[in-house]
Amino acid sequence: MAETRDKTQPIAVTAADLPLACPRPDAPLWARHPRVFLDVLKEGESVCPYCSAKYVFTGEHPKGHH
Repeated sequence: MAETRDKTQPIAVTAADLPLACPRPDAPLWARHPRVFLDVLKEGESVCPYCSAKYVFTGEHPKGHH
């Protein structure tokens, strides 16, 4: 999540981003909050309870996850 990211647009994540935690490692220091893990596989999307960032899962689900 770069500083210039449009905060109204969802953040696309793939199986490579799992387990998904917010804030993302590339978040600027001013955007940091306590780390929270989000389940994007259950509904296909998830919203961070701290910063309201919306994450949307794209691509194939990883093998072995339910």
